[in-house]
Amino acid sequence: MRVLVALVAVGLLSVACGAPEAAPQPAAPVPGAPGATGVRLSGGGTLAAPAPKASAVAYNVRLAPPGASATLTAESGAVLATSTLTVGGLLPDRTYGAHLHVNPCGAKPEDAGPHYQHAHSHASADNEVWLDFTTDAHGAATATAKQDWAFIPGRLPRSLVIHAKPTTRTGAEAGTAGPRVACVTLAER
Repeated sequence: MRVLVALVAVGLLSVACGAPEAAPQPAAPVPGAPGATGVRLSGGGTLAAPAPKASAVAYNVRLAPPGASATLTAESGAVLATSTLTVGGLLPDRTYGAHLHVNPCGAKPEDAGPHYQHAHSHASADNEVWLDFTTDAHGAATATAKQDWAFIPGRLPRSLVIHAKPTTRTGAEAGTAGPRVACVTLAER
């Protein structure tokens, strides 16, 4: 009987010691970290008067009336970026310009800085994210822009600015869209 118990014990030990260990699971990617699979930015809400740490700001209440809202989601993988803007409560049947900018919104319209540019310093729909829209009879609209490039971790857009006029697409004034009406600060999600 002792021999049988000893043989069973040796057999169990050899199986247990020789069993392969479970493969370690890869850590979930950290947004914006090298090797991460993508970037997701979002922001928005009801537009309000500029205030410290406000994330959705109206600079011109005539063009962005009380109760107006704006929400943006921007995502990119390895080689493509898609940005979608949804607005409500703006002036009906009106065209606005909208672009991603390099700084968060602030107390003054210019705090958001210049347009976010992907690769070089000229304004174009291929190098920037332009989301111009025309509102419906209720002041609502959705605009989507798709780029054939990805956002660069460590150099992400930090806000969306809504402008008073549609974006000029060509010539020396390309990229201009009039005064800044509203701003939404973006955060990485």
